[in-house]
Amino acid sequence: MHDWPSETDGEIPSPPLVAAWLSLGTLPTERVPLWAAHWLAAGYDGEALAELAGLHGDDPHEVRDILGPALAECGVTTPDIETAAQLRQRAAAMIAFNALAKLYLNGGASERWVVDKVVEIAEPYAHDSITSLPLGELYFIDDEWSAGWGRTDEQLRAVVRRACHEQLRAARS
Repeated sequence: MHDWPSETDGEIPSPPLVAAWLSLGTLPTERVPLWAAHWLAAGYDGEALAELAGLHGDDPHEVRDILGPALAECGVTTPDIETAAQLRQRAAAMIAFNALAKLYLNGGASERWVVDKVVEIAEPYAHDSITSLPLGELYFIDDEWSAGWGRTDEQLRAVVRRACHEQLRAARS
């Protein structure tokens, strides 16, 4: 997630999305203090959150140490990836996949980039609870796209577009 588009587009990740990335092991810790500062400006409050916003961000351990309490001050619990049930991982993936789908459908990402991010999120877990989500199913087209066998690039792009629409439809239901 380190190559997520910049904050210059005005889109600051929400505390639940950051908790999902933390749970999935894809959190760009160097950017978290800036996001925490934005959350403070948006009305969230707390000692840990203020401390997080004041960090430089160059020490990922320092950021992670304070992030859990800071997210709790924002009303968000962080799933413990070591003990989290597949249901929690699915919920975290759902949040992250919803953000990917929105980004793509708003023209902020390419189809191939979305597939790369889905693989990055799903690969450590690669179980049905994540790969059965509409965007999670894109995990299985990565090899097809990379190796150049199977469907054409145009067909694969259509699969991504359809999956993004289905992901957001699933989120609404």
